Order: sequence, then C-alpha cells, then structure tokens
Amino acid sequence: MGITAGLEHIIRENEPLAPYTRLRLGGPVEYFVEPTHVDELTEVIRRARQEDLAIRLLGGGTNLLVRDEGVAGVVVNLAAPAFCGLEVIENGLLAGGGVQLAHWIAAAVREGFSGPEQLAGIPGTVGGALHGNSGTHAGDIGQWCCGATVITRNGEVLERSSDDLSFAYRQSSLNELVILDATFQFESEPAETLTKRMQKLWIHRQTSQPSSLEASAYVFRDPIGVSATSLIEQSGLKGTKVGGAEISERDPNFIVATPEATSADFVQLMDLMKAQVHERTGVELELNVEIW
Repeated sequence: MGITAGLEHIIRENEPLAPYTRLRLGGPVEYFVEPTHVDELTEVIRRARQEDLAIRLLGGGTNLLVRDEGVAGVVVNLAAPAFCGLEVIENGLLAGGGVQLAHWIAAAVREGFSGPEQLAGIPGTVGGALHGNSGTHAGDIGQWCCGATVITRNGEVLERSSDDLSFAYRQSSLNELVILDATFQFESEPAETLTKRMQKLWIHRQTSQPSSLEASAYVFRDPIGVSATSLIEQSGLKGTKVGGAEISERDPNFIVATPEATSADFVQLMDLMKAQVHERTGVELELNVEIW
C-alpha cells in the first residue's frame, strides 16, 4: 500500500525542511507529514514501521540542523489544532505538545502561575521543551510537569503519570516518539509581579543573544559549574567564521548562519569550536544542536 495511499492530504514528498527550522539550512525530507488528528498520526507511525522508514518529530526546529543532503524517511510536524490545545485547569495548565512555548509561558503568567516566566525568550514547542527539559539556571520545564500523554515508536498511546517521569539537566524520561499533551501544576503569584519578572528576563535575553530574526542556534550545553560561553571566550574563538557560518558577537555559544551558509559550514565550525575548547581548557563540550 505504501505510506501515502489515502493520506495524500497530509503527506508531501521531498519537502524542503529549511523553512521549518530557525537556522533555515538543509535539504528536503523524503516524506513530510502534517496529521490533522491522532488517528492519522498513529496510522502514519504504523505504516512507517511496515515500510521500515525512520520517523522523526519536528518540534519547533529551533536547535535543529538539517544536513545539506536532506533526510531519509518521515518527518512529522504537529501544527494542526488537534495538537495545539491549551487549557487552564485547577492550579495549572493542560498543553498540547505542539503549543508554542511562548504561548504556554504567557498563559501561565496571565493566570498567576509562577515559574514559567523564568523561561521567557526560550523558543520551541512544549513537546520539544519537555523532551529536552529546556530551562535556565533558575529552573526547567520538567519541574512543573505532573503527567503526559505520549505515543511510542510502535504507535501505542500511553499515559505517563508523575511516578513515571524524571528530569535532569537537559534530559527527560519523556523520550517516546511523540508527546501529545502534558499537565502542569504551579504555585500562585500575582500576575502583575510575574509579568514584570517575565519582561525583565525577556529584555535581558534579547540584548544578550542574537536577534530572533537571525538564523542562529545555541550550540553547546553548559558543563557543570561553568558556562560554555565563557569557555569559548577563553579559547579565543569569538568572531570565528567558516564559510557562511559565524560565531555570534553577542554570545559566542551561538552560531549565526548568514544567507550564504551551508549545513556543512555549520558542522565544520561546531567541530572547530569543540576541538579548540578541549585543547585550550581540557573540557569536552556536548552538543545542544540536534543534527539530522
């Protein structure tokens, strides 16, 4: 039957992936899927298994680098309303995995739920943020999550309770293929106080990081006890360029892709940064960018 039969309305072949990522780099994917409801999504997963096709979830594409030659298999984008619901519940929020993290933060602040304002300025989706436990030194998203609905790589829909969940620095036990939705519980604080705190943090991040309009990515995770930014600065790398990829002048742990950049340029510059930091400081940096 093949993966597309009867699902032509949600599957496109050889779809360019660059427009779906913040870096705006890379080639096409073999099959690009935008399901409109859960049943279509589970059917695509079932067919991909039958056809022995690799399947990936796009998320927000904020820290994703697609190689120039593109991606084999299936990429799923959960942009439909069925995956982007956001509901206020008692002392918290129920959010679809496709909800933009900025919308989730704004809803929490508006309702007087404290904590999420600390993540202001972090891009991506709720599902992607949970998968990688996005956060700052002040806290991470996993600390407020008390349950989730997931889809496994076998296409099985499961409920994960708080007892099933564990979170660490940029790590999560929510490693199934899809996070359909998640429940969050918060402490209360006046919305006015949270708004001021969120605005202050947002302004700080906007002035210390590349513009959200730039094609850029936060490259390395912070090692315990030190920032990757400081290690890169110590290694004399600020302003280094490879082809159309260049280290940001604002924060050297960001690489900016100019319009002339290729994914190969980006990878080469990351490799150079990692090697030089290790040579100068002895620290082995771990990639924060996901490469397809």
